Amino acid sequence: MSEKNAVQEKDLFVSGHRACHGCGQALAVRHILKATGRDVIVITPTGCLETFTLTYGYSSWRVPFMHHLFENGPSVATGVVAALKAQHRDHIRVLVIGGDGSTFDIGFGALSGMLERGDDVLYICMDNGAYMNTGGQRSGATPIYAGTTTHPVGKKSIGKPQLKKDMPAIVAAHGAPYVATASVAYLKDLRRKVEQAMTYQGPRYIQIDAPCPSVWGFPSDRTLEIGRLGVQSGLVPVFEMVDGRITGVRKIRTRVPPREYLSAQRRFKHLLEGNRAAREGFEKICAMADSNIEKYGLMD
Repeated sequence: MSEKNAVQEKDLFVSGHRACHGCGQALAVRHILKATGRDVIVITPTGCLETFTLTYGYSSWRVPFMHHLFENGPSVATGVVAALKAQHRDHIRVLVIGGDGSTFDIGFGALSGMLERGDDVLYICMDNGAYMNTGGQRSGATPIYAGTTTHPVGKKSIGKPQLKKDMPAIVAAHGAPYVATASVAYLKDLRRKVEQAMTYQGPRYIQIDAPCPSVWGFPSDRTLEIGRLGVQSGLVPVFEMVDGRITGVRKIRTRVPPREYLSAQRRFKHLLEGNRAAREGFEKICAMADSNIEKYGLMD
């Protein structure tokens, strides 16, 4: 067996899929499954991940996998957990891996129900901040003032006017014992958090910042760099919550100016080149970075 084939034999998410070059999600899923091991069933609502991994006749998954509609992934997971329990196969754990559209918007009701019932499911949200699978429309996870296909930038608009939902806080308010955020720019930290989540029973939630070269507008070889800039600027706080309390944060050693993160992406460039409203938008985002650093204690 060649060295390449030997590596693929060990991986539970293998190459050959149709993800865009530089896709943060593909990298994250490979490392998620390294952390969980084989004894899992993965459920994925409609989105980029399901689309690029399941071209007809092919699959990148080496664990049991189910695709369901945008709105009912958590409900399906609840049913799978019940079936496993009835069969006394409790050692098999259930994961939902959804995009931000199905998590923040379309499937939020089902997610809320799953959390409220206390079902034993690890829910992982791949957050690339818009509906990338259908053309980059705004979602509840889209950052304020980002340009999208449904909030195009122009003379009367500087992008999406609403704030991004604080989904980790919303999930924690449901009583989930473990909530965390992570970034594909820090894969060791991502794997550790998945391993940690697997030690808990009940509903758990991890939100992963997964930069999208195609719609964010940056070269595909800069995915990890863009992810690091987001974290180091304070705009993408990385932390853990246990029983509703912050128990750990990824510290920022050398802070990056938000301008460096924003200017590297087409979706924000108008804030640095535009009119008075754009300048005020840029200043508001800078203030949000300051607020995150203070709120989460990101710098010593």
